[in-house]
Amino acid sequence: MANGLMLAIVPPLAYWVIKLLSWSMRIEVVNGQVHDERRKRGEPAIGAFWHGRLLMMPTGYRGNVSILISLHQDGELISRTVKYFGFRSIRGSTTRGGFSAMREMLNAYREGYDIAITPDGPRGPRYRAQNGVIELARRTGMAIIPVTFSASRRKMFRSWDRFLFPYPFSRGVFIWGEPLSVPRQMDRDAFERKRLLLERRLREITDRADRYFEKEPANR
Repeated sequence: MANGLMLAIVPPLAYWVIKLLSWSMRIEVVNGQVHDERRKRGEPAIGAFWHGRLLMMPTGYRGNVSILISLHQDGELISRTVKYFGFRSIRGSTTRGGFSAMREMLNAYREGYDIAITPDGPRGPRYRAQNGVIELARRTGMAIIPVTFSASRRKMFRSWDRFLFPYPFSRGVFIWGEPLSVPRQMDRDAFERKRLLLERRLREITDRADRYFEKEPANR
């Protein structure tokens, strides 16, 4: 009963909290054309962002999106919440439900959907990209586009992922990184180099986003 009540109440409440936060904030987008140009050309891509930056992603990601969400208990809450934003959920991860999740992601790709993934989810280690996102890119030929979010005033929770909650009326920023292509044929060492490259790019843009409002340069 309690779980059913939570599933009925929390997702719409979370949706409105996210929407109200977004409406209250001044949000900038850096390098957004990287994703927008691909979307206009009808080229699906893989959007990769750290688990702790998940909250505001539904407000900054446009187009047809299927998001990989874990089979853990909180996954159902997240799945129902993102549905309010028009996102389609794929349940699973690289550790649990991995085979069926990969099959669903391949089907979503064939239908023209972008795939959104948290490479360090669902339980970490924090800021360490797992292999699944590289494998998906290898199988489909989709580019991986790193993206992150931060805010001028924020609460960083003491969870494993250092979950970020922006304060109302703060300033926010989405930063898109350069696309990362993955060849279909490569050996194990090349695969690992791609994984490390994605990890480094995500760390770099996340660090940049966290420091974005420390100074106010004349031209960003």
